[in-house]
Amino acid sequence: MKIRYKLIKEEKETKARLGKIETNYGTVETPMFMPVGTRATVKSLTPEQIRECNAGIILSNTYHLWLRPGEDIVKKAGGLHKFMNWNGPILTDSGGFQVFSLAKNKEKDICEEGVHFKSHIDGKDLFLTPEKSIEIQNMLDSDIAMSFDECPPASASYEYLKNSIERTIRWAERGKKVHSNDNQALFGIVQGGAYEDLRKYSAINTVKLNFDGYSIGGVANDGESKEDMYKAIDYSVPYLPKDKVRYLMGVGEPIDIIEGVIRGVDIFDCVLPTRIARHGQAFTRDGKINFHNAKYKEDFSPIEENCDCYTCKNYTKSYIRHLINTNEMLGGSLLSIHNIRFLIKLTEELREAIKNDNILEYRNNFIEKYNKN
Repeated sequence: MKIRYKLIKEEKETKARLGKIETNYGTVETPMFMPVGTRATVKSLTPEQIRECNAGIILSNTYHLWLRPGEDIVKKAGGLHKFMNWNGPILTDSGGFQVFSLAKNKEKDICEEGVHFKSHIDGKDLFLTPEKSIEIQNMLDSDIAMSFDECPPASASYEYLKNSIERTIRWAERGKKVHSNDNQALFGIVQGGAYEDLRKYSAINTVKLNFDGYSIGGVANDGESKEDMYKAIDYSVPYLPKDKVRYLMGVGEPIDIIEGVIRGVDIFDCVLPTRIARHGQAFTRDGKINFHNAKYKEDFSPIEENCDCYTCKNYTKSYIRHLINTNEMLGGSLLSIHNIRFLIKLTEELREAIKNDNILEYRNNFIEKYNKN
């Protein structure tokens, strides 16, 4: 079956929603954070470790898996779930963001048919179309596939964004026509920068195509301000159906997740928790901390006293600092576990706040403490 979304409750004072997504790999609750496994792996973690963080859906990337090992290899392995040994739901993004972010301007050429660009691995000429993106995702056999869209930078002009939206809608329609995996949901993507009329136009016309869920894109491309991100959500959500999933793409800062939930978003993803872990940083309720700091040399307490993650139950700041400063791989792994669990726990608490109709109070208390550092 394709995924099914069930709206359970809307918070009294905001647009925050409590829901469930039924999949072929179990039911997951929303709001939720999805760890990113770009190349069919969440960096430095095993599937068992990710499961222990109470992760539901995880995300993999079409572009990277297309180049290595190739969608044909994944299909021969029995699909992405078997290939990466993840017995839970998987979302694959379309590859659009990587095409526009990894390829240099002079090396890419956007046309009506698709995008010509050069591989970031070997410089080989590549051509990705809406149809090809969906074909790859069908073969990967993820639970949720994403439409191929253009990802304009924050600096793009109004006129450029308008033309880009029109092209993205045409691409979405083309991709939907060739989508052939009956067990795979397909999401449409709303673009439009921070312009209210463009977001409205994009949302209305994307919804007309009747996708299984909807994403708000263009908020984590290049240089978008927090204000513009929140505007993009506010301008998009009113035109998205209540009975389908709403996904904010590429957002993983704790405060941004809270603000997104308040505005009616259901699911989030971001590479941030594992990326900052590799640089020796951890999320805490008092803000991010950096383990290169000498003050942790003799700190034998956990990252957070009340955290229930494997790392906090078993290791001290002193030990983690030692690992980070000696470039031991375990350091990044332990911080990744904590950071992923931190964001998932955050969404669990947001679900509870929605149940109790006190999400604004939760936000204010969280921000007051988080911004102390």
